[in-house]
Parts: sequence; C-alpha cells; structure tokens
Amino acid sequence: MTFFRAGSIAWVHQDAERNYQAIETALESLISHAAAVMLGTGDRQFLLNAAPHARAGVPALAAAEPATDQEPAQATPHRGGYILDNGIIQAVVDPDGLLVSLRDHASGREAIAPGQHGNLLELHRDTPNEWDAWDIDEFYRRNVTPLVHAESVRLEDEGSSAVVVVERLAGTSPLTQRIRLTPGSPSLEITTSVDWQEREKLLKLGFALDVRADRSAAETQFGHVFRPTHTNTSWEAAKFEICAHRWIHVGEPGYGVAVSNSSTYGHDVGRSIRESDGGTTTTVRLSLLRAPKFPDPDADRGRHELTVAIRPGADIADAVQEGYRTNLAPRLVSGAAAVEPLFSVSNPALVIEAVKLAQDGSGDVVVRLYESLGQRSTGTITANFPVQEVAPTDLLERATDASGVESTGTGAVLTLRPFQLVTLRFTRK
Repeated sequence: MTFFRAGSIAWVHQDAERNYQAIETALESLISHAAAVMLGTGDRQFLLNAAPHARAGVPALAAAEPATDQEPAQATPHRGGYILDNGIIQAVVDPDGLLVSLRDHASGREAIAPGQHGNLLELHRDTPNEWDAWDIDEFYRRNVTPLVHAESVRLEDEGSSAVVVVERLAGTSPLTQRIRLTPGSPSLEITTSVDWQEREKLLKLGFALDVRADRSAAETQFGHVFRPTHTNTSWEAAKFEICAHRWIHVGEPGYGVAVSNSSTYGHDVGRSIRESDGGTTTTVRLSLLRAPKFPDPDADRGRHELTVAIRPGADIADAVQEGYRTNLAPRLVSGAAAVEPLFSVSNPALVIEAVKLAQDGSGDVVVRLYESLGQRSTGTITANFPVQEVAPTDLLERATDASGVESTGTGAVLTLRPFQLVTLRFTRK
C-alpha cells in the first residue's frame, strides 16, 4: 500500500481555488508593473525569462527579444500518422496518436522500445482496501484497459510549431491531446485535456523506453532521489508507486531519457526483458487522474489540463532544465529596451532557485542556489550590478559561515557538496 496524495472535499477545493485566484491576480499585477518599470514603454516584444537556464536565445534571469532565426518544426504525413521534426529531435505519431518513434539527431538513437509505444494512456480499476482518496493498492495493475483507439488524429496550424491533435475517450470521458514540437526544442510536449467523469478509475500515461535502467532519478526539492527499477526485495516491490516533483530520469551509461511534468507527481517505473531481441524495456508511467468516492464522491471530476514533456538523449542536467522549462511558461511582454541578466553562473550544475530583495528593506539582493547534479561542483556566481560585499546567510538572512563560499569583487567562487543549498547576500554599492 503506497501513499498517493491527500484527498479532500469540494468545499476545501472551492476555498483553495478562490484563494489561488486572488494570489494569481495580485502576482500578475506585480509582474506587469515590474516589467513596465524594467522594459519601459514600447512595442518591441520581449521574453521575460525567470528560469535559471537560457530559453529561446534569452539568457537566464533576463529579458530580451527571443531568437527568430530557428528553423520551424515540420510535420509530414506518414502511414496514416505524422512525422514531427525540428532538426534536434524527430517523433513519429501513428494513426491512433501513439508515439512509435522518438530520436535525437545528435545520437541518432531510438528512445522508444521496439514494437512498443509512448504516449500510451491506460485506464485502471482503482479500488483500494482503505483510504480511498489516499492510497493506491498494488492490485490496481491487474485490471487495465489500454486506450489505443483514437476518434481522430489531425494536424493543427500553430505557426512555426508542429502540432498533432488526438481525440479519444477515457471510459466515458472525452479527452484531447496536443502533441507539440516547437522550433529549437530538445523535447516533445504532450498536453492532455480531459473532462473527467469516471468513478473508481486511475488514468496512467506511459512511455516504453529502449533503455536498460537499473534505477530512476526523481526530483525532490533541491535535488533528486534514486530508486531501483527492479523488484529483487520486498522493499523494492513496495515502491510500485513513487513520487517525483518536476521530472523523472531513466538511463544507462551514455544515454538517458527525461520526462518532465507540470502538475503530476505520482509515477511508476518498471523494466522487462524483450523476447524478440533480448533487450531491456524501461517503462515510465505518470498517474494523471483518479476518481475516489471518499471523502468526496465527486473528487477530481471536471476539466483538467496536464502537460508532460519527454526529452531523448538527456542526462540529469538536461532533466533539471526540462523541469524548469515545463513549469515556467514563456511570458512575452511589450517594452522599449532589454534587461541584462541579474546574475550569471559559470557551471550549469549550480542552479539559482530564488532572487529577492533582503527582508530588512536595505536594498541588498538575496540569492538562493543549489548543487543540482548530486556531485561536488565548483563555479562562480557573478552579479551584473555594482557589489560592495557578498556574504553567506541562513534562510532567515542572518550572517553565517558557509563552507565552500569565497567572496570576490563582483560575486563568489563556490565549491558545493552534492545537493548543497547556499544563500548569499549581495550588498549593493
């Protein structure tokens, strides 16, 4: 029996939705005002990149005009389905909207296992023995209906992106998927929209990968956790459902695949030996939706939109990047002048997670960053504004001694332990 998530009643969700809406309205006002102050008044289009990695040619933590010289993604009819290609990756979608091939051009290697599929939705009967909205019991896997038939598969015009729209039924619930490949993207994005009206059902989305992975890496806050993909012991068998925040990664030496998500944190990862060629298939599945009856008989019923991205030829650093890409949607605003990056980091293993003004109102800038790869990493962080002093602090912004931090004139040299979290205070001149 595995903990899945907290269940609640409709009144609680209504309160939460109202509060989130109020927070969103307030934050949008703050962001719009800050963007207007930074960019000025004008009609040039800028991409505000709040992520710690470059995006569409815009540096991290900066605002600039996005790159326009990228080749558009192409969609070509193929055996009743479509081939999507942007020069970085190529995906083949069959006539039922299933992913039958996914390659990155750099390695040329096929990520989908022979004769198997990605983007496979499966509907399970879900009746846990206790705690209906909280638990998933292992026996759910004995009753499964693969959703292999599509009502329609068609191309949709979306400018420079290649988009395939798939419509199908999940039980009695109408479901639409938009499989999108954008220019310059190393990943394929799949957005699933569904009017969920099922009872005691579990909807999974799976990818059968041609990778011999002994373990999976699942993101947690400021790091990731490794878990075995085999079931050699009872402890390992009990991990039939695991949690990951923004991404999960499976790989073998020299090659891996990352799957990121926008809001879906339950996963299962397993592996099997193929009879056809003796190779190993590692299957990654995400738990998209459930339909418990207790404590709320209408739990989860209604409209949902969930986004997943799959990146072939990915290492852990690529998975970290995909997690941010999937969860920080591009924001285009109008203005007059670009904004230079606030900070630059020399080593991508060191990831800036937060930038804020000091709580004491002094005007100092506080930066929180962490080592993301689970190894000892060295790099520099440099501020692109005049700095008088850089000093480590604790989470309450009180001065402290932190190992691995050496202040320089404009920033600091960092030597961080695996997953070390550090907070720095930049005193402005």
